[in-house]
Amino acid sequence: MAAHLKKRVYEEFSKVVQIPHEEAQAKKLRLSKPSKSAALHVDLCKATNSTDALQYLLQFARKPVEVESVEGVIRILLEHYYKETDNSVRLKIASLLGLLSKTNGFSPDCIVDDAINTLGNEKSHQVLAQLLDTLLVIGSQLPESPAVRLRLIEVACKHLSDTYFGVRNKCLQLLGCLGLVDAPLTKDSNGPSSSSGGARDVQSIISNYFADQDPRVRTAAIKAMLQLHDRGMKIHQIIYDQACRLLSDDYEQVRSAAVQMVWVLSQLYPESIVPIPSSNEEIRLVDDAFGKISHMVSDGSWMVRVQAAKTLGSMLQVSSHFLEQTLDKKLMSDLRVSRAFPLAESHATQTEHVLCFVNLQRKRTAHERAKELFVSGEFSSGRKWADDAPKEKLDSNTVNLIASGACGAFVHGLEDEMFEVRIAAVEALCQLARSSPSFAEKCLDFLVDMFNDEIEEVRLQSIHVLREISTHITLREDQLDTVLAVLEDSSRDIREALHELLCYTNVSTKECIQLALLELLKNLNKYPTDRNSVWKCLKFLGSRHPALVLPLVPELLSTHPYFDTPEPDMDDPAYIAVLVLVFNAAKSCPTMPALFSDHTFRHYAYLRDSLSHLVPPLRLPGRKQVYSLDSVDSSCGSSSVESAQLFLQQSLNRVSSIQNLETAGDQDLLNFTIRDLQRLGELQTELAGAADFCATYLRCQLLLMKALQEKLWNVAVPLYLQQNVTATAAAQQILEETYKLEFLYSGLESRQVATIHHVRLQAKALQLILTARTRQGLDLLISSCEKFLQEVESFQRLFLSELPHLQDSFVDKLLELMPRLVSCKPAELVKILQTTLRQSGLLQLRLPEQIHRATATIVEPTGESDNPLKFTSGLVVALDIDATLEHLHDPQNSVKVQVLYPDGQSHVIHPKPGDFRKPGPNRHRLITQVYLSHTAWTEPSQVEVRLLLAYSSSSSSS
Repeated sequence: MAAHLKKRVYEEFSKVVQIPHEEAQAKKLRLSKPSKSAALHVDLCKATNSTDALQYLLQFARKPVEVESVEGVIRILLEHYYKETDNSVRLKIASLLGLLSKTNGFSPDCIVDDAINTLGNEKSHQVLAQLLDTLLVIGSQLPESPAVRLRLIEVACKHLSDTYFGVRNKCLQLLGCLGLVDAPLTKDSNGPSSSSGGARDVQSIISNYFADQDPRVRTAAIKAMLQLHDRGMKIHQIIYDQACRLLSDDYEQVRSAAVQMVWVLSQLYPESIVPIPSSNEEIRLVDDAFGKISHMVSDGSWMVRVQAAKTLGSMLQVSSHFLEQTLDKKLMSDLRVSRAFPLAESHATQTEHVLCFVNLQRKRTAHERAKELFVSGEFSSGRKWADDAPKEKLDSNTVNLIASGACGAFVHGLEDEMFEVRIAAVEALCQLARSSPSFAEKCLDFLVDMFNDEIEEVRLQSIHVLREISTHITLREDQLDTVLAVLEDSSRDIREALHELLCYTNVSTKECIQLALLELLKNLNKYPTDRNSVWKCLKFLGSRHPALVLPLVPELLSTHPYFDTPEPDMDDPAYIAVLVLVFNAAKSCPTMPALFSDHTFRHYAYLRDSLSHLVPPLRLPGRKQVYSLDSVDSSCGSSSVESAQLFLQQSLNRVSSIQNLETAGDQDLLNFTIRDLQRLGELQTELAGAADFCATYLRCQLLLMKALQEKLWNVAVPLYLQQNVTATAAAQQILEETYKLEFLYSGLESRQVATIHHVRLQAKALQLILTARTRQGLDLLISSCEKFLQEVESFQRLFLSELPHLQDSFVDKLLELMPRLVSCKPAELVKILQTTLRQSGLLQLRLPEQIHRATATIVEPTGESDNPLKFTSGLVVALDIDATLEHLHDPQNSVKVQVLYPDGQSHVIHPKPGDFRKPGPNRHRLITQVYLSHTAWTEPSQVEVRLLLAYSSSSSSS
């Protein structure tokens, strides 16, 4: 209707205008936007000096420029550039040229020649550098034009001999971003240290500037070479020696870039053999690079040390004996190096340092050699001159100082004065230990020592690292003692991270179990809020060490072979902690329940009901097996999941043939299927998300079919009202459910999202039909029709790739009728919608591979406290919130806390990003405080705390 009315008004207006037809042809008017280039030209012409011109250019830079005006503006700027004598104005014009070249939709190939010509007569080095930067922008915008790229490379090579470092920097950057590694360049392109003739490639030209006198140029040259690598070009191995020499550069930026270059080459040529200077030995390139980068962990700049430590963590191909040497500073007994040992060069000082790694044949210590001389009787008599001189003849030139290098590299990193270096060293140890179990065992002591670091962030990172490599290690009692000392830490994050570590750590003796339990109970007594975390820790500790817990059971449960012992208090969190440890160990130890007393069995029954997530089902001898009814045999666990998946798929296939509810039994079939899927989600936790998702989807379809039944629509006009109320409520509920389907579930594919939007579109069509039946006014109907057509177009645009899978669906039929819907009247559109909606059947849901439902569990406050919170009217009281969030994509922006007061008032609080922790994959922890405040009321009342998930879509936000 809306489109029809607009068209009619336009036709009448055309008739009025076309009466004086000849006069209209005589006077033609053309309306256009004011030209940006003309305005800029006028402004620059008005400028009386360079300061005014610069001000006009600064003002112009703040305004957007349309695509069609860009070329004209650039011509005006170039024209003024040639006239201008002030360097600052020309510099700004050069900057604007690069900025305008980035305009979306504009192709800068038409200004390449002009931009290159500006370089010819430019005397200012700063302006020249800015012009080269503009050429770099232009070249980046034209990746498919090799001719332009080649010209720009030639321009860069031509200006590489400039005396100003900024120009050389830009030229090298241009070569790195646009250069072709296999394209030879002419001899006049060579740098200052290149030969006079012959063709050179880009890598050779860039490498010439590794020895430039300016450190900024040396840094730019290395970064240009790394840029070539990032673009997929293989760097030549001959660069390795030059990169190694740059590790001893005087400037930290050069050394930092050189570390990255050495690492890149070690990944490209790990097995290549390189010679060791001053020796006939050879070594693998990756091992040599590892030794050189290890030496940089002792660099004078802390930023270089951080980068070197991080880089070491990614060198997984290094030999094991090189790797293990990083944890030991002591290489040999005296300061002499055996020539038979493999050596690695280091360039730390002007003296040639030599790094020695332990060989298979161990060198005897000075004490051992002295003892051998003494035993053999060859000791000094004092009668002969120099008879106690060393038997070995040493040349002073062959005695080399031992470089630190890889010898104790991680020891230096972990003891560094800067905590950033220590964190980088800990993370590097983690990466290397995960790929080498033997190295993980050797670095265990060093990581445990980091638990005593003065910086909380370092302690926390050390705990996380030990957690990641816990599968490779077993803690000794002395190591466990150091680890458990961290439970005294005042930081809640530290304590909970340590609880998580203990969940997955293996210990060696029953004394370790006893020590861990004792310290955890002290932790529970000192910090009662850690209760759930401590219980969970003891659950895993017991299940991992049943054989070590077994001999401790009589002591832990205070049982006696002859005398009855008093029954402990079940309200004591410490006693519950002990029971959780024992019951989880008993699951894998069938002889343990024989040691339980009668009250222990009663306590097990109580805890099995109240804390079922902590207490496992047990088969207790001589008792009814009521506690093991829900246990599933582990051997058939995988088969039960497969059978549940099959049942889920069969349930969806069974209801896919339902088109409407006219056939007898269809509604009952849908109801039973929804009930079965809900029960399946309760029984099979692995499929809970998929089962709930399918049940909710089928519920939406059931509501839609009920609202569209024939008997409800063939009623007299006076009965519309009652039918409209039912259908309106159904449409609103369907919309709410579709938003839950879209935003409460993770792992959805594009096919499932399109299906959800399809159901939402059906609900909106139902709402439009109901709006037309209520006769609320023509204007409202017209706007509703326009909005619905926009929804259909938006659906087509968003899910264009999924339309082939929606054949014969509601939206497919709408898109076929779209030309007719756009031009028809609102009443006709509603009639078409009603017919199409009632003819469309249930769209079959394709089950995704992995789907999870977002959940939130409020741990604190429990809501069971008998002590009410008291606060003065008008003032505030802080309430601690502790919640666990699972399968949420971006909780920092989507999770809110709502407080509902007894009088109906509510407040929504946005937690700070720092209140969210991520203890594991797909899990988040919210620990925050909300402040309660209200006017006075007479008696204690309930205050409700909720967690909300905020979502937004194209049409609504909640």
